[in-house]
Amino acid sequence: MDIALLNVKIVIEKNAVVVDEIGNRKNSWVSYYSCFATVGGEGGKETAVAGITVDDSDISFSIRYCKKVSFINNTEYRVRFDGEIYNVLSVDHMNYKKKSLKLRCQKVRR
Repeated sequence: MDIALLNVKIVIEKNAVVVDEIGNRKNSWVSYYSCFATVGGEGGKETAVAGITVDDSDISFSIRYCKKVSFINNTEYRVRFDGEIYNVLSVDHMNYKKKSLKLRCQKVRR
């Protein structure tokens, strides 16, 4: 992995239950890990749904492997990059060599 290509900062967020000051519980996204990544595989399509143009962008992020990153899965985590939110579709461990991880993501519709 070429370190010079890790040129964008991403924040990986985890879905967690947060308790407020009066004891109410709610699901919330909290920052889990921040790192630099290589962006690749930008693509996708625009479709018309009920007269509205919807952007279904796919993107992949390659990050360096560490113990904290090894726990990422596609159900509890998402990626925040450049002011946008991306759901993790799949996690590729790159042949389990423990050098890098590739996150394939899709832009969240808001």
